[in-house]
Amino acid sequence: MSDYNPTLPDRTDVAILGGGLAGLTLALQLEQARPDTRIVVLERNRHPVPEAAHKVGESTVEIAAHYFGEVLGLRDHLENEQLRKYGLRFFFRAGENDDLAKAAELGAAHLLEVPSYQLDRGIFENHLGQLARQRGIDFIDAARVTGVDLAEDASSAHHIRGERDGQSFELEAAWVVDAMSRTSLLKRRLDLAEDNGHDCSAVWFRIDRRIDVDDWSDDATWQARCSDLPRWLSTNHLMGPGYWVWLIRLASGSTSVGIVFDSALHDFDALKSFDGSMAWLAEHQPRCHRATLEAGGELQDFRYLRQFSHGCRSVYSGARWALTGEAGVFLDPFYSPGSDFIAISNSYVTDLIVRDLAGESIARRARLYERSYLSFYESSLALYRGQYPLFGHFRAMSSKTIWDYAYYWGVLALLFFAGRTTDMAFIAKHGEALERLRRINGEIQTMFRRWAETEPGSHPGGVLVDQSASPLLVRLNRELTEVGAESEAAQSRRLSANAAMLHALATQLASIAPETVRDVLSSIDPALLGDEDLLAGLPPALIRPTGVESGVELSRA
Repeated sequence: MSDYNPTLPDRTDVAILGGGLAGLTLALQLEQARPDTRIVVLERNRHPVPEAAHKVGESTVEIAAHYFGEVLGLRDHLENEQLRKYGLRFFFRAGENDDLAKAAELGAAHLLEVPSYQLDRGIFENHLGQLARQRGIDFIDAARVTGVDLAEDASSAHHIRGERDGQSFELEAAWVVDAMSRTSLLKRRLDLAEDNGHDCSAVWFRIDRRIDVDDWSDDATWQARCSDLPRWLSTNHLMGPGYWVWLIRLASGSTSVGIVFDSALHDFDALKSFDGSMAWLAEHQPRCHRATLEAGGELQDFRYLRQFSHGCRSVYSGARWALTGEAGVFLDPFYSPGSDFIAISNSYVTDLIVRDLAGESIARRARLYERSYLSFYESSLALYRGQYPLFGHFRAMSSKTIWDYAYYWGVLALLFFAGRTTDMAFIAKHGEALERLRRINGEIQTMFRRWAETEPGSHPGGVLVDQSASPLLVRLNRELTEVGAESEAAQSRRLSANAAMLHALATQLASIAPETVRDVLSSIDPALLGDEDLLAGLPPALIRPTGVESGVELSRA
């Protein structure tokens, strides 16, 4: 690709500013949906980009994996060039135990139905760039966009200015999509940035060696209980009060290590150097600190980002512009939702562009898509905002994770796998139920936070909260593989059933929480509760702990 020397056209149908993950996948999706569309992608970095240390954002979950693998047809690349992931895995109080088998663990002992992957972003984006050029997309690397003049009316074109190899260029486009991540031109130009009240920060680095959490214990029983794949193929989270540490193995052989924290509880300035981060690990996660030192190898990069989460007042416009990926909104790296929101946003943008270029008026649809997308964003933000203080609390955080998975698989992922994300009639049909679930989600997140504040933290050493032993979670994950082939009526029934299930799940999770925090759940419909035991398969240490609340054993209501 380094020998590729494209000629930049004077005019195009769609100009995508930014050729990273969001921009390149949008270009491929748009070309797939409307092959005769003229597309120019302008990327600041020169390709091929470095492997391993190119960008953060290596972990995918179900929506993104489905988008990359099935919607864009990249399954072979994911299976052959990236790493199949052993799910998300969480360890509580790992910092207090040199032997990781003595920490509480939450994750799947056995692989669930829907695959997900660890992405080496350099390898992946190089592949996307090659595909784009093979499919006739004008992917222009080493191109710095310096300005955008938006069209004054529907009959005019947008004007993009930039520089490449010391030469200035201008480009006219019917559509302009900003995929420039945090350097978004349109967000600054239109004053769209919005503080979302989620003040967390992150530091991260890559080393060219493998850090293997399976080496952190010699306990044969612990080794055997999660044996489908090595644990290092999970996105491993070391949980603590106000923070979590990620460990992600990459296909290039490197390991990504990140520390994500509530800025009010941990000092960003003390962490924003490699030495400072290592000192912090030595204090809070000494086993991880030692493993990093023992791994040796070369430090490939070190980066930091203060207050990474942000909102956006507008992302799609009937005036033929849009923002996608981090140029629009970004939530939090916990649960790895970044690529999910790229998938959802790109699907909205693709549909708007295809309809507009076919002559359809899109002004109303752009407003509906924006409202739907920002509603998904706001509902998901409740999972993170104000929640970091409870991250080290085993019972509250494990219960929260069960709810968060069920809410994600049962609603947002179901809509995407069913192909209904852009079906506004389908979403409107379920609008009242979805809005009520949004309220319940906000209420139960408050309950989890108060739970951690109220109940002394218990430490059931060595326990596994096995998601693959939960009939509920196994079913919700499996149903994602089935829903795409169903009729609209069947999909509608499934979404309604999941909504009722979430009312019941919230009630059952509240029954194992301290009684004093349950009153925040005011939006549950008692008529939807049912008789199914939705907490089946979860360990007694989570459901019926002893030594909590004055030594009284809690029982399910």
